[in-house]
Amino acid sequence: MLPAEREAEVLRLFHAEHWKVGTIATQLCLHHSTVRRVLTQAGVVTGTTARPSIVDPFLPLIVDTLTKFPKLTASRVYEMARARGFTGSADHFRAVVARHRPRRAAEAFARLRTLPGEQAQIDWGHFGTFVVGKAPRKLMAFVMTLSWSRKIFLRFYLGSSMAMFLRGHVEAFEAFGGVAREGLYDNLKSLVLERVGDAIRFHPTLLAFAGHYRCAVRPCRPARGNEKGRVERSIRYIRDSFFAARSWVDLADLNTQADAWCAGISADRLCPEDRTRTVREAFEDERASLLALPDNPYPTEECETVSVGKTPYARFDLNDYSVPHTLVRRSLVVRATMERVRVLDGETVLASHARSWDRGQQIEDPAHVAALTEHKREAGTHRGQDRLPRAVPLTTTLLEALAARGGNVGNTVSRLLSLLDVEGPEALGVAMAQALAQGTVHAGAVRLLLETARKARGVPPPLPVELPADPRVRDLVVRPHPLAQYDHLGPTEDDDER
Repeated sequence: MLPAEREAEVLRLFHAEHWKVGTIATQLCLHHSTVRRVLTQAGVVTGTTARPSIVDPFLPLIVDTLTKFPKLTASRVYEMARARGFTGSADHFRAVVARHRPRRAAEAFARLRTLPGEQAQIDWGHFGTFVVGKAPRKLMAFVMTLSWSRKIFLRFYLGSSMAMFLRGHVEAFEAFGGVAREGLYDNLKSLVLERVGDAIRFHPTLLAFAGHYRCAVRPCRPARGNEKGRVERSIRYIRDSFFAARSWVDLADLNTQADAWCAGISADRLCPEDRTRTVREAFEDERASLLALPDNPYPTEECETVSVGKTPYARFDLNDYSVPHTLVRRSLVVRATMERVRVLDGETVLASHARSWDRGQQIEDPAHVAALTEHKREAGTHRGQDRLPRAVPLTTTLLEALAARGGNVGNTVSRLLSLLDVEGPEALGVAMAQALAQGTVHAGAVRLLLETARKARGVPPPLPVELPADPRVRDLVVRPHPLAQYDHLGPTEDDDER
């Protein structure tokens, strides 16, 4: 705003000294448009000569096009003009289009007023990304604002799924101590599955949730975010007053700070409906008008059917959770809260784990791992018990005699398998026959008989060959060749002469 004495100086210089507009602007350090505005307000018509512009021949095209298509972008009109021979810059052309675009009349909005306990406005706010381990998660704020008292409930989640949406409602209702009669929403996918005008197909889960709490759900009209302006302003207030420059350790810490902010700074601000009271005082009056909470809260667990593959793990939310090894190749159900993940078969809980918000993690129950290890060990013993009798039929007789004496059958089978790999089935069979004849039916006696027979023959002890578990090595077949084929690799006479 130009001071009155400066406007008087502009008028004096123009009328008394007959200075031009440009001279006045230069000497008084003003913009020439400001000088012209002062002269125009005083009734002085300043002569300005409009210079011809290369856009002038295209003005009829601009005016006609914008008359038919008022919302057409300036860049599209620019391309149409270029196709007709316009060679000027795009920036100047856009400025001309802006001057000739039809102006819409400003829309007036009625001030919305509600009764105490009548309405709550609900929305999500996106607050960037929070990295947990290797998993970047969307940090979403669930915000519920009571329209009459402007009481705010704030809770942060790592996502915006239906389960988290319902969980936010339940926690807000418990924090308020009641339920507003109507919830006003944007056209979220969690609420509106399909909409054509006033024909709306609501999400059945949210309808069941609203029926449980005896409240109504109402979406705003499309592109009418002003209808829920109170929760929109609450989100902006949260960004400026709570979230800006705030540090936290984890999600639990952030929500603890959010609860303290809602109960403190947010509740102590003045109520917009009545500037003589705070939001805290207004909410105390509104609390009595809220609907009573039902006896049991609505279940808000995430529920998902999962398929267990050949390894005993159930994949849920980017991580693998262990299950008993007897459940491989089965379809099970995962139910998850913010803290726990349960795996169920019908109503039977098969596994329960602490929830991980990281990705690519294997969350294991030590009991599941121990049971699988024991199962594999027993399976290996059974395979050995099947292999030994096929190689040495006397094995069955020896093991029966050992079991009758209370010996350790599993350990004996393991030691006899090692002897079978080193000594071969024929030598092992002879040693087993001698042990049965002597009545010494244990692996140590068989090993001693094998060593005695080897020494009597003057044969050195065999060296065991330890092969890696790689099947490419274990299944490799080596074909022997006559050693005479290697004679040509030896030194020749020519080599000796050289």
